[in-house]
Amino acid sequence: MNACKSVYDPQEDSTMLERWVRKYAEGNVLDIGTGSGIQAVTAALNPKVSSVLATDVQKEVIAYCKNCIKNRKIKFLQSDLFEKVKGKFDIIIFNPPYLPEDLKLKDLTLDGGKKGYEVIGRFLSGANAFLNPDGVILIVFSSLTKKEKVEEFIKNNLLDFEELERKHIFFEDLYVYLLRKNEFLKKLELKGIKGVKYLSKGHRGVVYTGKYKGKKIAIKATNPNSGAFGRIEIESKWLRRLNKNNIGPKLLFAENNYFAYRYVEGDLIVDFVKKSGRVQIKKILQQVLRQAYLLDSLKIDKEEMHHPVKHIIISKNKPVMIDFERAHYSQSPKNVTQLCQFLASSRLSETLASKGIKTDKNSLMGLAKVYKRNQNIKNFRKIAGLI
Repeated sequence: MNACKSVYDPQEDSTMLERWVRKYAEGNVLDIGTGSGIQAVTAALNPKVSSVLATDVQKEVIAYCKNCIKNRKIKFLQSDLFEKVKGKFDIIIFNPPYLPEDLKLKDLTLDGGKKGYEVIGRFLSGANAFLNPDGVILIVFSSLTKKEKVEEFIKNNLLDFEELERKHIFFEDLYVYLLRKNEFLKKLELKGIKGVKYLSKGHRGVVYTGKYKGKKIAIKATNPNSGAFGRIEIESKWLRRLNKNNIGPKLLFAENNYFAYRYVEGDLIVDFVKKSGRVQIKKILQQVLRQAYLLDSLKIDKEEMHHPVKHIIISKNKPVMIDFERAHYSQSPKNVTQLCQFLASSRLSETLASKGIKTDKNSLMGLAKVYKRNQNIKNFRKIAGLI
């Protein structure tokens, strides 16, 4: 084919990818990191293709391709990945830079970041917003990029993958993958949730963020690697009950295997303590204790309150408890007593002391034992009075 000369002439990875572009290209095509223009031209030659948008981060490449490639279907655009791209596409093509920085390459067409997979990670994080529901992504990468890491990025971005081709060349394997939106992502998008992105993963659940009716939300779904079946459904039921008592993030809706709630912007409790003043800290700790006492009064044991460093977020000067996947009814709930353990822990008590808040561990744990035997408001107030 008649491709334009650029800083990256077509190599084996380009010709591998070209074969699959020829097969799958149709409709509106996006070629990210067009380089020589080989994939854009291949796609444009397919009669099923209506248009091709070819982008590259280097303006010299775009300028040269505009001079060299004359095809009415192809438009060229300088863009760092999806930065200036608009619209949705039936196929997105990407031959990324994927060599690790330690190979000492200073070439944007080859350097994929410190580990080699950073650019691929950025691409996969943004791709879904530009891919039609039944569209596909074609991507080529090397074993030098760490195949396991690439597959982790793919799964975290709710994509299914199929290995189309593998080829061993000298000291590396080259792979061509076909990616599609998985059924869960399609379900979320049909619900009106946009811009779904991976946030974090726990033993039982995976959390994503997205936009729903113009506002940021969190979506918690079942971790497919977890053997704890039904925990997500149980947690959504707990959240619905607890919201009536102003505990937990606001539940928006729940479906099979996932639920959505209002995203909580703020600081984790330890980070809040480190950055805040004495009066603010005491006010927040009192509020956290009151929420823990309310849970005890409701006979609900949240669990993990002895180490809630990731389970309490301070948002707009109010504490919000998250993660109720282990919550259960109990005649002897431990929320307040476990929280006392946390407040008395050496790491937190030292931080509190640096802010002028001294906690007497022996007195605190002594009062916690009294409260454990008789969980009434009088014994709770004695604990709160120490903070």
